[in-house]
Amino acid sequence: MMRWWLDRGVDGFRMDVINLISKKFNADGSLDSAENSYVDGPRIHEFMQEMHREVLAGRNLVTVGETPGVTIAEAQNYTDPTRDEVNMVFTFEHMNLDTIPGQYKWGHKDLYLPDLKKNLSAWQTGLMETGWNSLYWDNHDQPRAVSRFGNDGEHRVASAKTLATVLHMMRGTPYIYQGEEFGMTNSPFFSVDEYQDIESLNWAKQAAQEGWSTEEITFALSVKSRDHARTPVQWDASDKAGFTTGQPWLAINPNYVDINAAAAVADPTSVFHHHRQLINLRHTRCDRGRRLPTVASAGRAGVYLRAFSRKQAIAGAGELLG
Repeated sequence: MMRWWLDRGVDGFRMDVINLISKKFNADGSLDSAENSYVDGPRIHEFMQEMHREVLAGRNLVTVGETPGVTIAEAQNYTDPTRDEVNMVFTFEHMNLDTIPGQYKWGHKDLYLPDLKKNLSAWQTGLMETGWNSLYWDNHDQPRAVSRFGNDGEHRVASAKTLATVLHMMRGTPYIYQGEEFGMTNSPFFSVDEYQDIESLNWAKQAAQEGWSTEEITFALSVKSRDHARTPVQWDASDKAGFTTGQPWLAINPNYVDINAAAAVADPTSVFHHHRQLINLRHTRCDRGRRLPTVASAGRAGVYLRAFSRKQAIAGAGELLG
């Protein structure tokens, strides 16, 4: 299958939950549900290296593995170029920092900024000498970062720019998810009936059975549902945000009149043009470099340095406006 796609010209693969493909079986051949029985299993690196040897070797490709539960040490193994596995992995630790332990993703707590800075610093330091980071805030499984980690109201533009700066100036490959480049926000869903995501609907049903109130369920979905990332892209201020002339799968966020791609492109001070400047900076000033440890470790400010072989240094600083 992989060769079939490569022969048709794809430039790489994003491999879903790739670190779950090796299972640890019990003596009787059964498989239990404990996480350590299927996360980073006993033959995972054998399988990864076989895939590289049989399919990926000798081709100019980008490969990224989604690896829930991966540790820094295991990420080094997956992304060490001498081991011939993948170029980089998606990690999840920073996505769990606003979750109450033991409540999966739905038990929300406010993000404690020093925890985020500590986690990002650990991954930057951990993969500095061996391996490579993938950098992201948004994707199809996460709510909109500017709503989740920032301020999507009065300070939406400044907040989205801050998040982008923090991300793009770290060492690694940044990923920009559709609409993130112009600051799309979570949608104002008002009831469970408005959601389509099967994970959200199944959890809401289970939570109600466990005694969660309607208000608690609605709040949890409003901050963590995957549907916030899956509403139609807001292309312009025309009917249905320029996305379709038909009926979209999910309701369009009503703020599309003000927050849309066309408006962002037309405004030289927009989140979109800030992303362009960051990308240009990476292309023209940055080599692989080193991200030095955070030098402001407390409070709402975060500062770090990037040092490069050209003896240039860039400081990234920001306050997440929550």
